[in-house]
Amino acid sequence: MAQFFQPIVLGISLGFVARFYMLRVDYRMYPTFPHGYQIHLSLGLIAAALGAVAIPALKTKDYAAVTFLALAAQQFRDIRNMERDSLVSLEPLELVGRGAAYIDGIAKVFEARNYLAMLTALITSGTALYINGWIALLIGIAAIILSSKLMKGEVVGNIAKVESGELYFEGADLFVSGVQIMNVGLKASREMIRENGLGVVIEPKDDNARETLGMIGQRQAIAHTAASVLGIRKDTDTQEFTPLIRRNINTGRIVMAIVPVEKDTEALIEAVNRTPVLENNKRCPLKTQAGRIAED
Repeated sequence: MAQFFQPIVLGISLGFVARFYMLRVDYRMYPTFPHGYQIHLSLGLIAAALGAVAIPALKTKDYAAVTFLALAAQQFRDIRNMERDSLVSLEPLELVGRGAAYIDGIAKVFEARNYLAMLTALITSGTALYINGWIALLIGIAAIILSSKLMKGEVVGNIAKVESGELYFEGADLFVSGVQIMNVGLKASREMIRENGLGVVIEPKDDNARETLGMIGQRQAIAHTAASVLGIRKDTDTQEFTPLIRRNINTGRIVMAIVPVEKDTEALIEAVNRTPVLENNKRCPLKTQAGRIAED
């Protein structure tokens, strides 16, 4: 068994480093620190250990040990459910909610990162066992970098052009660049929006982007990101200051009105540009023949 010690230790180490490298607290302050970190790093260590022992177990024909990989897959699915349930329970406490689609995407990401940690450990231990430790170390580092890149999806800036929009009132109706947002009845609220509000226009680059941005879940993610980054002049009893996104049904472009704490148009555009494109909301009509005909 001594021959397996170095490959297993190296695999566990690189797999754990991969999970640690992919674990970051972002503007949403999620996962929480320190307890969220402890949970995910502990599970990442377990995933790395399972991946690291898989090939040595096969080599010794200990097939019972490999069945633990199937058990691990079930446990990692439970991680997804745990994250989803946790975020859903917190959703009513958000001034601007994430939305169900955003929550589901976050939960899937945490599950997938454990699989990547397991795969990194498996590749590293296998290379160390059949080649040597130094090459395994290099391959493990390459796997960590590749894993990090695989977790980076598209953002709104990749599929649309975001620019400042003109925010104005016609009577009690609020508009952004010709698209009606809502009716604001109170004069004091209209003055607050007029003085502190900002508008943006999000122009899709193609028909795929048009349908993706039209999804309610994607729009909610944009509103949540903007409110999280710039702050929001809103309390639980001031619904008229909730950021709203409306779609121009003729062109497919969408517009947003928001009353941020930081009135900075450039920062708002950057926040919208960096909003992730949600996997569950991606639509690709141009991949069908009918969609391509309609585009022409």
